[in-house]
Amino acid sequence: MGVREHRIGRDKFHHKWDNSLEPVAVIDPGDVVHFETEEVTAGQLQKGDPASRLGTLDFDRLYPLGGPVFVRGAEPGDALEVEILELKPGSWGWSAILPGLGLLASDFPDPYVRYFDLGDRTSAELRHDVHIPIAPFCGTMGVATDEAGPIAVLPPTKGAGNVDTRHLTAGTKLYLPVFVPGGLFSAGDCHAAQGDGEVCVTGIECPMTFSLRFGVVKGGSPRPWSYHFVTPAAPLQPRSDAAGYHSVCALGPDLMENARNSVRYTIEWLVADHGLSREDAYVLCSLAGDLRISQIVDQPNWGVSFYLPLSVFS
Repeated sequence: MGVREHRIGRDKFHHKWDNSLEPVAVIDPGDVVHFETEEVTAGQLQKGDPASRLGTLDFDRLYPLGGPVFVRGAEPGDALEVEILELKPGSWGWSAILPGLGLLASDFPDPYVRYFDLGDRTSAELRHDVHIPIAPFCGTMGVATDEAGPIAVLPPTKGAGNVDTRHLTAGTKLYLPVFVPGGLFSAGDCHAAQGDGEVCVTGIECPMTFSLRFGVVKGGSPRPWSYHFVTPAAPLQPRSDAAGYHSVCALGPDLMENARNSVRYTIEWLVADHGLSREDAYVLCSLAGDLRISQIVDQPNWGVSFYLPLSVFS
């Protein structure tokens, strides 16, 4: 049988993981599926809405995931191969500080939102002299598990899901464990840009169209509570360039507190040296900066660094 193409529109979605859901597409290995998904609030937030709108969001309506997709021949113990062919952001996106969420929730108790024009642009403008490179990916890609649903999307599951891994860009192959016949794959929660850590709890959230090719690796399931992916030969991080980085390394016995401090001190630098508001500095860190463990062997004090590429400043 030849390779077929399938389409899943914005009207074919679900908000929770649930292995009892009927698939919206039944495909063969090698087939391509074209998805179109709404941004993560499923239209609850519209471009230009005030920050106060964030406090009225219905969290049960977040994460409109396209799917599920049933892949013939995929059985428990196999790996589902998902080749990412193309991702195209919609015309606009947003990023926000949501009270009670994010790495620095206690530092930023009030709601805050920024809107961005996207479309065919190569960068999103935070300020006339601050531009964030567009590097789209799906924040959520995963499969239904063998546990009864409905199961929330917000934390990742053993079927992956809301992993917010920015390297899942076009050209990457993702391998997911299969827990139920057909895999029941879904995706959405798309981002036009995000740094490692997604520290303020949002990337540039946006509608997106994307195309995926599916395969099955018999007996190839990743280890429990893990997934793996293979990136193309192109650089992993387009914003890594000759401009270099401003990096802060926080030291101490608590990795989470080190992570918080490395971001806090970067925000302080952005406010003092670049005149950004604290809120815009926090958003910029979430969209363009990367958290990294610099060392985890020199006990009892570990090092967590935050890298902000200087290329965002024009």
